[in-house]
Amino acid sequence: MWLVVAISSYFINAGVYIADKFLLSKKIHSSIIYAFLVGIWSIFNFFLLFFDPWFPSARELGIDLLAGLLFLITLVFWYKALHQSEATRVVPIVGALVPIFSFILSFLFLGETLTERQLLAFLVLINGGVLISVKRTRFYKTREMLNRFREVFGDILGGIHAQYRPTRRLVLNSVVSALFFAVYYILIKYIYLSQPFIGSFVWSRMGTFIGALLILFIPDWRRGIVEYQRDVKTPKNLAFFLFIRLLAALAFIMINWAISLGNVALVNSLQGVQYVFLILLVLFLSAKYPHISKEELGGGVMLQKIIGISLISIGLYMLVVA
Repeated sequence: MWLVVAISSYFINAGVYIADKFLLSKKIHSSIIYAFLVGIWSIFNFFLLFFDPWFPSARELGIDLLAGLLFLITLVFWYKALHQSEATRVVPIVGALVPIFSFILSFLFLGETLTERQLLAFLVLINGGVLISVKRTRFYKTREMLNRFREVFGDILGGIHAQYRPTRRLVLNSVVSALFFAVYYILIKYIYLSQPFIGSFVWSRMGTFIGALLILFIPDWRRGIVEYQRDVKTPKNLAFFLFIRLLAALAFIMINWAISLGNVALVNSLQGVQYVFLILLVLFLSAKYPHISKEELGGGVMLQKIIGISLISIGLYMLVVA
């Protein structure tokens, strides 16, 4: 059951990520504002309590609110990364790192260890993520690759060339969002082990809503949100945003349900199918509606993405069957 739910949620998420990329690139242009809008709508999850009323203890409420707040912080870094590059680069590298971080955190806090097969899967995942995140890779020029790496990440005592600072920010935001996603998933799994699904889900969303309200206490962020609200001229933009948020909420509930039913690392490992959905949707939109989604999908780049996705899918499969 959890397998079908997880795959269905990843299909919906693939479409949501492309829509989020479009909104961030064409409409909103700010990860803080976008995270605020997503967080503020979390209040409507409260109506789910009418179907299954439940009120946590003080300790349970604290953990639930912490999980929701952590998720909002994660969204800020996630939307930053998504805004900085193509969805087909950001989604796979973050998705490849989430199960890795999940296993590491499980080892540190739950005492779980990695088998040789899982370790090999990690190496495959990392290589696949690198292939997707780097625009061009000339495998036969090792020296050129090393020089490019040094230019992007800098020498130990030197600076980073200005041309590659955006790449460093992209890598940093992707890694941080992947780490926070992993921490959130482990925390929410811990919550679901001792609390009812609907009730704990709703109260954790209250933490996200409170986090969105806290954003308003930062003057620059509050000013940006007010200015954005003034620039929203047509109800069509709002309707599209709300429709995407409804789909995102559905996918989020489904993935949380899958986590409550199954193993959190295995659910995360199934993101390989999401990359397949993502590539197919991007190919369709780039061909039919290039003004909506225009990814860098030239022959060499596309081949590299396919190889990277294949490696990630193999690594994720190895984790599932390990």
